[in-house]
Amino acid sequence: MPSLHDTTPAMAPSYDTPEGVDIRGRYDPEFAAILTHDALAFVAGLQREFRGPVRYAMERRREAQRRYDAGELPRFDPSTRFVREGDWACAPVPPAIADRTVEITGPADPRKMVINALNSGAKVFMADFEDALAPTWENLMRGQVNLRDAVAGTISFRDAARGGRVYKLDERTAKLFVRPRGWHLPEAHVLIDGEPAIGCLVDFGLYFFHSHAAFRAGQGAGFGPFFYLPKMEHSREARIWNGVFERAERVAGIERGSIRATVLVETLPAVFQMDEILHELRDHSAGLNCGRWDYIFSYVKTFRAHPDRLLPDRALVGMAQHFMRSYSHLLIRTCHRRRVHAMGGMAAQIPIKDDAAANEAALELVRRDKLREVRAGHDGTWAAHPGLIPAIREVFEGHLGGKSNQIDAAAPVDAITEEDLIQPPRGTRTVEGLRLNTRVGVQYLAAWLGGSGSVPLYNLMEDAATAEISRVQNWQWLRHGAVLDAGGVAVRATPELLARVVEEEMARVQAEVGAERFRRGRYAEAGRVFIRQCVAPELDDFLTLDAYGLIVVHHPRGTPSKL
Repeated sequence: MPSLHDTTPAMAPSYDTPEGVDIRGRYDPEFAAILTHDALAFVAGLQREFRGPVRYAMERRREAQRRYDAGELPRFDPSTRFVREGDWACAPVPPAIADRTVEITGPADPRKMVINALNSGAKVFMADFEDALAPTWENLMRGQVNLRDAVAGTISFRDAARGGRVYKLDERTAKLFVRPRGWHLPEAHVLIDGEPAIGCLVDFGLYFFHSHAAFRAGQGAGFGPFFYLPKMEHSREARIWNGVFERAERVAGIERGSIRATVLVETLPAVFQMDEILHELRDHSAGLNCGRWDYIFSYVKTFRAHPDRLLPDRALVGMAQHFMRSYSHLLIRTCHRRRVHAMGGMAAQIPIKDDAAANEAALELVRRDKLREVRAGHDGTWAAHPGLIPAIREVFEGHLGGKSNQIDAAAPVDAITEEDLIQPPRGTRTVEGLRLNTRVGVQYLAAWLGGSGSVPLYNLMEDAATAEISRVQNWQWLRHGAVLDAGGVAVRATPELLARVVEEEMARVQAEVGAERFRRGRYAEAGRVFIRQCVAPELDDFLTLDAYGLIVVHHPRGTPSKL
């Protein structure tokens, strides 16, 4: 026993980890309630069983991209024609999620935002560990705490900035879906057998372990938990997820098919694999979703070596473009044939509080977009802000006439071809488009480096997909020397032009946000990262993967990252 005068430092508290697991994130008693010995053992079991298949799937992604770079085009796989033409259906839709007419999305932290989303009047809240969340240790762990408490019904928040106002759940709330990260992203704060864990298995594993029983007993009504799965490019990746779900169900002792997941079709290769993806997940499927912003990003990335497929200004690449409309229609037909939901895309607008006319014009754009979706056959759609939900519900519920969805609607019979899905978009490319890409990309990246993954910019709620479009489009234009319109004068996209644009747009951003905020933020660092990405000789797969090392903080401080 130490004496009263003993100056030996006390042992710092640490997480109770199973063999082979090392936690490098900051210790916090609240986090320790999530990172229990048994929960970490569950995650480690997932990692050890599936890391081999994940590595193989990621290598196959790279192999496919090499073929596209050599001139091959994405296509339907002849070897799985029997799946596409077969007469099969996914498991019946759980009654708890039959009605998904409007879903709101947002990060799993901050806590108040989670409560507001669950109380928003939407049918579903997708709590995000992916594009809307910067994956700092603090964000990830607080997000896990928030979701555990949300499922338990005990989540609350006292807002000192609003005079101590207390936020808590209403009697009726949105159903909770959770989106883990994509297969490609590591979790550098959790080492398993000496290597970073697969990020999505940490996200899924911790949430499932702590919340599956309460979720099934409550809002899932015997089913669940429910998930969204991002960034897949091939059905082999869906097969891995199906294996993860089956292992989780066995360990938890719950019925096979309890877990349900909606796959975001947000990569160009995946649109040629929709039947195959649903088939792999057929006992666990909750349909597909049009992740349209990431889909545009993927179009550029897939065709990065194809100068005949340059995108116009990103503002012109909407659902009216033939390849985008074809993608949406094929997704609807595929889902309804397989008896699951076909979810529409994101409405990213946020209320414009100081301009009623501009706000109404923005809402009208949302109404038109959602009317197009519901008429095309979508069963529900996404909103980025609670203020959009009444308008969207009015459009969808007015069209559906009391039905929960339109899965039973007859599908059109006209064929959608491979060429329909890759037809180059039409429109102009401008220096102003280069400027907007740069301004938005740098501001988003600065916020992400500062810990915010969901950022309001120019009356839109932006996440990582927007920054990715900005980055890859700038890269594509520079790589192929695209001719840009500069107010009637044709100029060629070059690194010198981009350098001048970055300098001028950084000055504009500083003027918009103020000198003090600019100085305290990570804008200069973001500018350096963004321009490096735009002029790189080879296009990096993901901006956030390249920048991830800048937000990893190991404890004790100074421990080198193993990335």
